[in-house]
Amino acid sequence: MNTPNPTPHTGLASLAALEAEVERQLGLTAYPRPQWLTPKVAADGREAVDVLIIGGGQAGLTLAFALKRRAITNTLILEAAPAGSEGPWTTYAAMHTLRTPKALTGPDQGVPALTPESWYRAAHGDAAWESLTHIPKEHWQDYLAWFRQVTAPRMNNEDAVTDVRPTDDGLLEVTHTSGTTLARRVVLATGLAGNGAWGVPSIIADAVPTERYVHTGAPVDFSRFAGQRVGVLGGGASAFDYAASALEHGAQSVDLFYRRAEIPRVNPFRWMEFYAFGAHFPDLPDEDKWRFTVQFQRVNQPPPQPTWFRCTRFDGFGWHTSAGWDAVRMDGDEIVVDSGAGEFRFDSVISATGPTVELAARPELARLAPEVASWRDRFTAPEGWEDDALATYPYLADDFSFTEVEPGRAPWIGHVHDFTYGARLSMGLNGNMNSGLGAGGRRLADALSRSMFLEDRDGFFASYQAFDVAELVDTGRPAETVPVPAPVGV
Repeated sequence: MNTPNPTPHTGLASLAALEAEVERQLGLTAYPRPQWLTPKVAADGREAVDVLIIGGGQAGLTLAFALKRRAITNTLILEAAPAGSEGPWTTYAAMHTLRTPKALTGPDQGVPALTPESWYRAAHGDAAWESLTHIPKEHWQDYLAWFRQVTAPRMNNEDAVTDVRPTDDGLLEVTHTSGTTLARRVVLATGLAGNGAWGVPSIIADAVPTERYVHTGAPVDFSRFAGQRVGVLGGGASAFDYAASALEHGAQSVDLFYRRAEIPRVNPFRWMEFYAFGAHFPDLPDEDKWRFTVQFQRVNQPPPQPTWFRCTRFDGFGWHTSAGWDAVRMDGDEIVVDSGAGEFRFDSVISATGPTVELAARPELARLAPEVASWRDRFTAPEGWEDDALATYPYLADDFSFTEVEPGRAPWIGHVHDFTYGARLSMGLNGNMNSGLGAGGRRLADALSRSMFLEDRDGFFASYQAFDVAELVDTGRPAETVPVPAPVGV
């Protein structure tokens, strides 16, 4: 098992005091006792973990801690990346800070000493916290490393999952780099591309040599763009992050292309950040879930104001609305783009169109993919609210689990839970999004606890019947020396 070392800061004494306070607060809330699940053992003698979590970034760590708070400790996180490189924050994310307000909570699951603010004040000081608008992404990675250290999940790094399959014992067998592990439940906590893959539209991939384009889901050495004319396809916040980074590393010019008629100014995430929306979106009727999500697709979110200024402070930055790409071709050594804004010539292009939702594209989901129901299988959009891309999202049960396209053919997929961006249509913010980690972690941990309790109910009743720990051990009269509690105030 690999464990990361959080980046040292000047506030080491304060961090030590905070960690002592974490331990005290967890003790006050009776964590994590008593243990209540009995490990399952397969016919071949192998013991299963109760919950195996694929992915050790913020979602995986949040869930492991939420489960621990419910005394479910027989868990395992498998993470493909090296320790310290989990998630996007120090790998491919090109923003300078998180986009979420600094006061966000979530991984802490309501424990005050575990909140990002508590950690930040201890690590960097009160003045640093007060001066912040958003948390720097590197500091967020440091916070997650510290959170892992103090919550102590069982976690393996550099241990990629390649298959999940059912066994005859009613368990799931997970194949990964270091071997195979049996599990009662499997949770996907694999982030933005957790239900598919980062891709490049065929209009680019079919026309441009691979060394001449990148996408926003992989680490990039932005110095490659020095002196170049760069085209960016896509108008999301990451498109602006990559455009700014290219300019900051010496790009001659960057042109960014939007299909929308105007750049969004209002961020719908800020409206969504109230308790009931996060907690109860999964309880909405399907039509309401659909309309909320389609509306977000229509308006999207703007780049943060500082990101806009990162781009527009360069004279070489241009943006073009109502300017989808109609054709791409090579003309000698130049990339020629025909767009709604006219013809442009570039040296390199950046695809900022985001990940696909295509379960079969992920090795660990290839076996499961044909059995999973999509929204298209379960729901017909009202007239005027159609969205073909959203129709491909998995149709999840209210516990984040996959549902069968043909009921009864593959019931085992109901023991695989989707805590990724692909859950957003069924579950709202509660997938991998920072804004939804708190509510999502609670809901999923409760659902896993409930399902395993119900599955083991016969055993619990037998244990209940056999329970014989006496509290009344002496049925005689008390000796004069035995204290008898008196009423308060008497």
